Amino acid sequence: MVNSMTGFGRSEITEGDNKITVELKSVNNRYLDLNIKMPKKFNAFEADIRSELKKYMKRGKVDVFISYDNFAQTDSKVKYNKEIAKEYLTYLRQMAVDFGLDDDVRISSLSKYPEVLTMEDVEIDEDEIWNILNKAINEAAQQFADARTTEGEFLKKDLFEKLDEMKESVDFITERSPIIIDEYKAKLREKVYDLLEDKQVDENRLVMEVTLFADKICVDEELVRLNSHIKQTREILEKGDDKEGIGRKLDFMAQEMNREANTILSKSTDLEISNRGIILKTDIEKVREQIQNIE
Repeated sequence: MVNSMTGFGRSEITEGDNKITVELKSVNNRYLDLNIKMPKKFNAFEADIRSELKKYMKRGKVDVFISYDNFAQTDSKVKYNKEIAKEYLTYLRQMAVDFGLDDDVRISSLSKYPEVLTMEDVEIDEDEIWNILNKAINEAAQQFADARTTEGEFLKKDLFEKLDEMKESVDFITERSPIIIDEYKAKLREKVYDLLEDKQVDENRLVMEVTLFADKICVDEELVRLNSHIKQTREILEKGDDKEGIGRKLDFMAQEMNREANTILSKSTDLEISNRGIILKTDIEKVREQIQNIE
């Protein structure tokens, strides 16, 4: 199974007077980065939320949105701060004495002073809320994971097609390389014949020159490694997901393939091989871009 790093999942669960909605969406990222936005009253659940989500994902920048609605008549209550009111009243009466004023303090005016009457949230039943939240998180995360898997299968198919194209280029270069040596030997022999009037050619010297040329342009090792990298990439894709995710492994393989393609191009003296080498590098770059989307 191959998973994409882009996905979306949503769940909305209502039980009794409580409704919780969870949404997940993600983009590519080298590591797992969970960005959770939720009501402050859920802060105590953050560690558990992260633990649940990590069961469904290994990499990606994941935005998590959690909203909470309570359908009870009120989820807030008025709190009367007696000690603060008493302190205000004491000072007000002292001011009346100090300045010879009427003591006209009324309840309606005293209640308006800061912190005398405050609104505070009603304490939630944490066990009840967590049961609902946990269900919503797992439901959204499963939908999220399924979306990533579906997208991952499309990526896998596309990568297989690109690997086939790369293999065609490698096979072409493999078949073309020996022909270059023969062509060089024939051209060298013809050039020597043209330069020497007696048409006598030192075959040993000719063989030496051809050998030096062949050694200079030889890309056998690079071709062997490219075939191996293409094969290993296929095997990783076919085997699919593991505990650490396959994206990093595939990215490493793509880097190695690009290294071999660069070496082949640097050694090439043949236009056909150079053109095919450029096509090969283009395909490798396409593979690297797609791999960046894999978890």
